Amino acid sequence: MEQLPNSQTEPDGSAVIRVLSYNIRSLRDDTDALARVIKACAPDLVLLQEAPRFFRWRKKLTRLARAADLVLLSGGGSAAGPALLCSLRATVERTEDVLLPLTPGRHRRGLATAVVRIGGARLGVLSTHLSLDADERHEQAGLLLDRLAALGVPHAVAGGDLNECPGGRTFRRLGDGLRDCWTAAPWGGEYTFPAAAPDRRIDAVFVTEGVEVLGCGVPSGLPGVAEDDLRAATDHLPVLTALRVPATA
Repeated sequence: MEQLPNSQTEPDGSAVIRVLSYNIRSLRDDTDALARVIKACAPDLVLLQEAPRFFRWRKKLTRLARAADLVLLSGGGSAAGPALLCSLRATVERTEDVLLPLTPGRHRRGLATAVVRIGGARLGVLSTHLSLDADERHEQAGLLLDRLAALGVPHAVAGGDLNECPGGRTFRRLGDGLRDCWTAAPWGGEYTFPAAAPDRRIDAVFVTEGVEVLGCGVPSGLPGVAEDDLRAATDHLPVLTALRVPATA
C-alpha cells in the first residue's frame, strides 16, 4: 500500500492532518480492537457515528478516546450519536452539538460540530449519520451544508455514515457543495459496509474548496491495522483521509 502522509505543520503554517470517520455501533463490539484501529490510524480528528447516547455515554466515549491517545471534543448523547475526538495537536476554538428535526417514529439525528486550529490552519469539522429514509436523508444533507457554511470558516471537513451509495441524490447533493475525498484521491479500500464482507461505500468524507486531499479510503493494510481488528471492532469499516489545510491569514 502506498504510504499516506503523516501529520505535520509545514513551513508556511499549512497543516497536513489525518481525519478518520468511523461508525462504532454504540461500542457494542470489540472496543479493544476498535481502539487499536483508531490509534494505528494516528488521526488528528475522528468523526464518530453511533457513539453511545444513553447511560454514562460521556464516560464511555472518554474511555475510548483515552485508549486511542485522543480526547473527546464534542457530541455523543447531546448530538444523538455523532461525536468528535481529537489529538492534542488541535486547539479547540468552539463546539456545538445540533439536533436535527425529528420525524415521529424515526431515530433522532444530529450533527457534532467544532472549529479547531491545527498549526496555522483554522478548520471547521462536522460528523453526521443521515437517515435511512431517502426523503429525510436528502433534507438532512441540506441542513448539513447550511450548518457547515454557518461555521464561518474558510475551510472545513465533514464526514459520516450517509446510509447511501455514490450516485444517490443525497450523495450527489453533498458532492455538489463539497468535494468527495475518495473521488479526489482514492487510497486504500473503497467499500465500507458491512465490515465482514464490504460491498458498498456508504461512509464518506467531504471537504470544502481549498483543502487539498492527499489520500482517502479504508485503511486495510496500513501498518498496525489488523484485518481481524477491522472485522471485530464494529459493523462498518473506517475511512481515513489525509488533507493539507492552508494556513489561515
